[in-house]
Amino acid sequence: MGDVIHALPAVAALKRTIANAWIAWAVEPRWAPLLEGNPDVDRVVRVNRKQWTSVKCAWRELRAMELDCAVDFQGLIKSALVTKVSGARRRAGYSADQVRERPAAWLYTETFPASAPHIVDRHRELAQAVGARPLAAEFPIPVGTPEGSLPDRYVLANPFAGWPSKQWPLPFYTRLAKLLPMPLVLNGHPGSSAQLQSVDRVQVHISSIAGLIDATRRATAVVGLDSGPTHLAAALAKPGVAIFGPTDPARNGPYGGSLRVLRAAGAVTSYQRRQQVDPSMLAITPEQVAEALAL
Repeated sequence: MGDVIHALPAVAALKRTIANAWIAWAVEPRWAPLLEGNPDVDRVVRVNRKQWTSVKCAWRELRAMELDCAVDFQGLIKSALVTKVSGARRRAGYSADQVRERPAAWLYTETFPASAPHIVDRHRELAQAVGARPLAAEFPIPVGTPEGSLPDRYVLANPFAGWPSKQWPLPFYTRLAKLLPMPLVLNGHPGSSAQLQSVDRVQVHISSIAGLIDATRRATAVVGLDSGPTHLAAALAKPGVAIFGPTDPARNGPYGGSLRVLRAAGAVTSYQRRQQVDPSMLAITPEQVAEALAL
């Protein structure tokens, strides 16, 4: 989710500043709702890499478009392969020392270094390297769809992240709920319902991405992690707090300044996908979060 949101301003620059630009966006199907109604995207190509029939259909769809240029904002082998099979003669991405998986750079015809600290601004630099002009960062996020019942005023949190070391312990949300002057709502996908229901003193909100977007728009404030829902909240300029530990908020933190980042002094940036909560996440207390929210 975060990778899609971070690329929105760069794609907007490509569409809006290159004459007669026509944009196709290849994306995993579960994240396609983030692009619904996006005025900067002419076609969404769904690529489910776990299904061979989906991969073949996407390959044929991309080849039929006769694309001039393919830009890889993700910097992974899987995304670089999409640029390769697209048939575009010009395939652009980050230099080998800046991609997330070094072999990805072998599949580009052009590589460019980026100097900006934050990934959103790096993507905007990459867009400019292939011909876009500078454009203020904009995040065209769909309206979303109401799902389930929600209080009139509430703090929204999604306690899950890409790997456990980036998460905040579930019991901490119970402690936080006791400190807030309004309900704490925990959002999650259907598969997370049992875990969320085990947390005391919170309201559970199970939703699709469209429901998450709506719930985020309606929230009074947000408590987030280094995760897609936090980047969604930042794109919507929601106030709140983002708790960071083993990942670098200068590169991956919430963009735009509406969310205050809390990170323990001495936290080590590792990006290692450990299965245990990182000690630096444990160091951020519910009391600190409640104070930073200042509700």
